[in-house]
Amino acid sequence: MEVPVWCAQDSPPPGRRRQPRRWRTRSASTRSRCPRSRRHFAVNDASLYSHVKNLRELRVRVALPAAQEMTDRIAAAVAGRAGKDALVAFANAYRQYALEHPGRYAATQMQFDPEEVADSVGFHRSAELTYGMLRAYGLTEPDLTDAGRLLRRAFHGYVHLEFTGGFGDPRDVQESWSRSPVFGDVGGDLRSFGSGR
Repeated sequence: MEVPVWCAQDSPPPGRRRQPRRWRTRSASTRSRCPRSRRHFAVNDASLYSHVKNLRELRVRVALPAAQEMTDRIAAAVAGRAGKDALVAFANAYRQYALEHPGRYAATQMQFDPEEVADSVGFHRSAELTYGMLRAYGLTEPDLTDAGRLLRRAFHGYVHLEFTGGFGDPRDVQESWSRSPVFGDVGGDLRSFGSGR
């Protein structure tokens, strides 16, 4: 089973468009720097490093609770649902969390060492939710992992473009999202996913 990797800045004030520059510089992404974190939390070097060893540990500490929070949101959305209903609820909860907490979401996208997530309930539960949902379509390994990667590509790719201003056309992004293949006859596609191997 592959653990999917689904950072700490909240949404901008209502009515303000998310700006790519702000996203790149203020999220807990790989371009962040400890000095910025120190200024934000009003702590000096000695105080900061008495709690975390380095920037890497700081990012991991942001990512782990964020993964738990996001997984809880998705689990609540899919509870009692199956098949396409579960998949649509999963997709909407995924995107909604990312839009509400873009920094926390981005933190979860870093590359983790296995020992860093070994005890993470959030990351492992997200894998269980994803694979459980896909098993309803009759998939087994290695098709489960392949299908999970394709879904992650679709969800993450869309929200990443939405964050970074990649959709420049005035067409409403919610309307485009609602026409995603996941809201169509994706069930038939998933059921036949393994048949082409």
